[in-house]
Amino acid sequence: MIHLPVLKAADRKFQANPDNAPTEDIREELFQLEKEGELEVIRVPEPYMEVKTKFGRIKKIPVEKTWHHKSCGQCGHIPGYSTSIFWLNRAFGLDYYDPTDQTSCTAWNYYASATSNPEAQAAVAVRNFAAAHEVGYFPLIHCGTSFGHYKEVRHALVHQPELRRKVRKVMEKLGKKLVLPEEVVHYSEWVLAMKDRIAERQVVDMSNITATVHPACHYHKLIEEDAIYDSEIYGAQRTAIITGTLQALGVNVGDYSTWFDCCGFGFRHILVSRDFSRSFSVQRKIEVMMEEVNPDIVVTHDTGCVTTLDQSQFAGKAHDKKVGLPVISDSQLAAMAMGAHPYKVLQMHWHNTDNTKFMQKLGMDTDKLWAEFELETDKIKRGEKEFLTWEDAEK
Repeated sequence: MIHLPVLKAADRKFQANPDNAPTEDIREELFQLEKEGELEVIRVPEPYMEVKTKFGRIKKIPVEKTWHHKSCGQCGHIPGYSTSIFWLNRAFGLDYYDPTDQTSCTAWNYYASATSNPEAQAAVAVRNFAAAHEVGYFPLIHCGTSFGHYKEVRHALVHQPELRRKVRKVMEKLGKKLVLPEEVVHYSEWVLAMKDRIAERQVVDMSNITATVHPACHYHKLIEEDAIYDSEIYGAQRTAIITGTLQALGVNVGDYSTWFDCCGFGFRHILVSRDFSRSFSVQRKIEVMMEEVNPDIVVTHDTGCVTTLDQSQFAGKAHDKKVGLPVISDSQLAAMAMGAHPYKVLQMHWHNTDNTKFMQKLGMDTDKLWAEFELETDKIKRGEKEFLTWEDAEK
């Protein structure tokens, strides 16, 4: 096992009010239900890394043998988000699985429209967990929404026998078992746990870059006791996700007053009141960051957050708001630090807000890099190849 620094008991300020801390360890209940024949637990494979969660519990993060539960929004709107995660795995020579039989988590349905029901939502989650278990890999969740939703689903299935009965019946019709993972792991937790190894392979100096961090609501506000904290980062008063990774890469992290606010996405908001979402994103997040920090980049770790913070800025620009701040994911920045091609791999051109100045500040010749990308895409246009390959990305 690879061990990350352990929090000192004296520094655990987040334990100042232990009455608010959860008393259960859901893993113990999972294993008890397994003994009773109620379900099967997917163990975290070795080697794994250990991190501390909000109230001091140790969480296991698998290094490899990961089954990548992709994100609808990443694949549809920010493809470089997913490819950067895969690129990092390949760069380290890790064994991972990119499934072709994964379904959507359907959490959009749950959080935005409320037109589903508990057993349907839980059955979708278990069906994906079972698909991972059947091929011998452990689920790694790309989307913050899926991550938060699956944590809630697991919690419900552990505590509601009737829900387990209904879901087991659905699984039987599918020829699958009722399985739940020992840990629900988000990709950004994997990136954080791998930060020192990423820093060892870093080839792009980021010490002259200042970033602001937006922690995704569905990461640290749903089943909050499962989020990663570190006494060295804001005295463990905020999640260590993203900030710990950026610090390991030498990035200066700037603090701002509305860090706890939603990005503006809000699920139902973005569907029924898009102007509100865009206004909130620009005025409560982007403008505040620029006025208080004036960073080079915003880094976050969820599909909706990247999309909303990045793509809302065009509306702010139309109303002469202070915008123009690039937004990317932690996986993209980590891969960039290790030398991943910004267009072939990270697909920075899919982002709405101009990010060329940011890359140029890192010493990149964006014109040259774009020409290299177009050279490969021209081959696709001529029918010489079907898609970009790993080898193309390394040229």
